[in-house]
Amino acid sequence: MIFSKSAEYAIQAMVYLTSKNDPGYVMIAKIAESYNIPKQFLAKITQILSNHHLLKTVRGRKGGVKLARPASEIYLPEIIHAIDGPPPAENPCIFGLDVCTEEQPCPLHHRWGPIRDEINDMLSRESLEELAERITEKHKIMEELGLK
Repeated sequence: MIFSKSAEYAIQAMVYLTSKNDPGYVMIAKIAESYNIPKQFLAKITQILSNHHLLKTVRGRKGGVKLARPASEIYLPEIIHAIDGPPPAENPCIFGLDVCTEEQPCPLHHRWGPIRDEINDMLSRESLEELAERITEKHKIMEELGLK
C-alpha cells in the first residue's frame, strides 16, 4: 500500500461511517471489530481525525464518532494528510535516493513522475462517498458469489 497503516485504518473507519449511513454516533469498538483494527490504535486515529475536523466525537455511554460533514465533501488526501502529515515540499525519489531532481534524476525519475502525478490527481478527485459506494458494491458482489 502507498499509505501508512494509520492512514489505511483512518480511511477504513471513514468508509465504515459512510457506508453505514447512520446519522448517529458509532462506537469505535464496533468499527475496530469490523475491520480487525486494534481498538486503542483506532481511538488515537479517530482523535486525530477529530482534531482535523473530519470527525465529530462524543464521549460516554451513547458516544462514539460520526462524520463532521457529508462524505461527498471529504476527499482522500484530507484523510491521508491528517494522519501522515502534509506531503513533502519535494517529491520523494522512488528509489529512496537523497538527490533525485530534473538535473540529477534517478533511473526511474522520468517514468515515475507522471505516474505519481496521476495517482495524486486521482486521489484528489476521489470523494469518500464515491469510495464507500464502490466498496459496498464490491461486498455485495462478493456475497452473491459466496466469497465473503
